[in-house]
Amino acid sequence: MSEYDAVVYDLDGTLVELDVDWDAVASDVRSVYESAGVEPPSRDLWDLLDGAAEAGLDGEVESTVARYEREGARSAPRLAHADELVDLSVPVGVCSLNCERACRIALEEHDLTGEVAAVVGRDTVDTRKPDPEPLLEAISRLGATPEGTLFVGDSPRDELTAERAGTAFEYVQE
Repeated sequence: MSEYDAVVYDLDGTLVELDVDWDAVASDVRSVYESAGVEPPSRDLWDLLDGAAEAGLDGEVESTVARYEREGARSAPRLAHADELVDLSVPVGVCSLNCERACRIALEEHDLTGEVAAVVGRDTVDTRKPDPEPLLEAISRLGATPEGTLFVGDSPRDELTAERAGTAFEYVQE
């Protein structure tokens, strides 16, 4: 990683494993739709998040998901890639689909706040991965350039985000 000017990590599945029952989150979000008398766009959590603004439910849906994420961040197991952070000699950031507060809680729980100079969560900017804006925001906060940054993640969505942002990408190793 010494050939990069900055490294940005995804959070969940990369540095920690949020202790969240995502099926329960989706079920509670569908209940938000049902309570409002709105037909959910699908059973998929990301579709539910995507459709929330159009349905006028974005605040309630976001707070429901974020509540689970914050709770799950408190007991999230630390993953092996988190140990790399202390050895890096370049600025480090986090760009996550999780809410920013959950990211910060997980970093605090594992004494990593001093290692991470920028945190961009799902609610930090107006778009979310795979749109490049969140990753580009993290890179900007680090004072780096996309060409000089490595993004480390665990999903095809992370890889697509890196491609769209013009950064190098590396999958976490199992």
